[in-house]
Amino acid sequence: MHQLDISEASMPFPILIGDIGGTNARFAIIETATAEQINFPNVRTADFETIDDAIRFTILEKSAIRPRSAILAVAGPISDDEIPLTNCDWIVRPKTMIGDLGFEDVLVVNDFEAQALAISDLSAENRERLGNAAHEEMVASRVVLGPGTGLGVGGLLHARNVWIPVPGEGGHVDLGPRTRRDLEIFPHVETIEGRVSAEQILSGRGIVNLYRAICTADGIDPKYSDPADITSHALGESDRTAVETISLFATYLGRVAGDMAMIFMARGGVFLSGGVSQKILPALRKPEFRAGFEDKAPHSALLSTIPTYVVTHPLAALAGLSSYARRPDSFGVSTDGRRWGR
Repeated sequence: MHQLDISEASMPFPILIGDIGGTNARFAIIETATAEQINFPNVRTADFETIDDAIRFTILEKSAIRPRSAILAVAGPISDDEIPLTNCDWIVRPKTMIGDLGFEDVLVVNDFEAQALAISDLSAENRERLGNAAHEEMVASRVVLGPGTGLGVGGLLHARNVWIPVPGEGGHVDLGPRTRRDLEIFPHVETIEGRVSAEQILSGRGIVNLYRAICTADGIDPKYSDPADITSHALGESDRTAVETISLFATYLGRVAGDMAMIFMARGGVFLSGGVSQKILPALRKPEFRAGFEDKAPHSALLSTIPTYVVTHPLAALAGLSSYARRPDSFGVSTDGRRWGR
């Protein structure tokens, strides 16, 4: 059992692909490079002690197809052959998977790498455009942002006809006040060691954090403690503070998205993924998101040419892994230290 050379791009079919989140894990099998993807029902991570148990009982014992290799996207750093997940108790052990589950080849990537792979080739029916950028979409570098449990950020560079995903921790950049209203609210935003990172506002818990800060600034008692309640009252326009919370959320998300667009020179577009983006889509259709995105003097004209989208694909990360599994030579995915074989 050994680490595989990164030049060996292709993996043996059938390939099991998996998107492992904190609450749910999603799996599919790709039998050949041209075969239809076979999706399996979502797996609740809390229902199984280990990922190996989940794969054994929900995939291997239910399918006649025996996968020879696996590509797994996980939320968490990949630095060893024991990979703890950020938001659940599972630990991914590729060597154990090879020894006990019969895989020949296991590759583990970052969850937002998979999201970045997905936006390389996302059809019109799996995305919704926000605003009217001056230019049409180009085959050029792109960015994906996903407010959810945290704020994931991934880049997708395009060079020499290859897509190169760039994972990182962009969700932890500083987010600061700009307007008079921001200056009233930001002193009350919960910090991490004195710092307001983008994730402190642009996430599920961040919606609650922002809502409470607005309540404190206005001297009123908060009514809601669940992001879903705040969002539903905002979209239903039944609570003024909730409406302002989601409006400011869209503004701040636009600002951070514009920052990332400039960092990556993402002329190919910025894509918003994840459950929060889909749930607040009506708010993102309003002018605030694009206004925040384009308000980047002296480069507002540049930002006005970059298109923005919400990813509506229900299994975007799996779609990204599938694209890589079928056409690995189209992607510059570094597998060094992240791929194991017999």
